[in-house]
Amino acid sequence: MVKLQDEIRQSKPFRCVEEEAYLSIVRTAAMLEHALLQALKAFDITPTQYNVLSILRGAGAEGLCRNEVGCRLVTAMPDVTRLLDRMEDTGLIVRQRSSADRRVVSTKLTKKGLDLVGRLDATVVEIHERQFAHVDKRSLKTLIALLEDVRTRG
Repeated sequence: MVKLQDEIRQSKPFRCVEEEAYLSIVRTAAMLEHALLQALKAFDITPTQYNVLSILRGAGAEGLCRNEVGCRLVTAMPDVTRLLDRMEDTGLIVRQRSSADRRVVSTKLTKKGLDLVGRLDATVVEIHERQFAHVDKRSLKTLIALLEDVRTRG
C-alpha cells in the first residue's frame, strides 16, 4: 500500500492529520471518477451527465425542474442550465413548459436518454464493484458512515 505522501511525492509531513484525510479523500475521489469518465467516454457523456440521466429516470414521467436537478447532483454544478442545454442538444432530455404555469419548465428523459442510462447501469455497477472488490462490506459501511458524518458536521 502506497501512502498518500509518497504517492504525491511530498517530502514534508502533512500539517495535520485532518489535512491528510482531506487530501486522501480528494485524491481517491479523483481516481474513482477518472475510471468512470474513461468508461463513459465511449458513450460520449460525462459522469455529471450520467448523474442527470439517473436523477431524471428516478423522477419518472413527471420530470424535474432545473433547480431540483441541480440540488440532486452528486457534484454541485454552477451552471445547470448549460448542462441541460447540451443534453437537450444531443437528444437525451427534453424540457417542457407547464400549461398550468408557464413559469414551470419540467426536464424529462427522452427515449434515447432512458435507453442510454439503462445500457450504462451494468457497466457503472461493474466499475464500482471492481474499484471496491478488495474492501469487505462491513468496512465499506463504516466508510460510508464516516463520510456521512463528515458531510453532516463539516
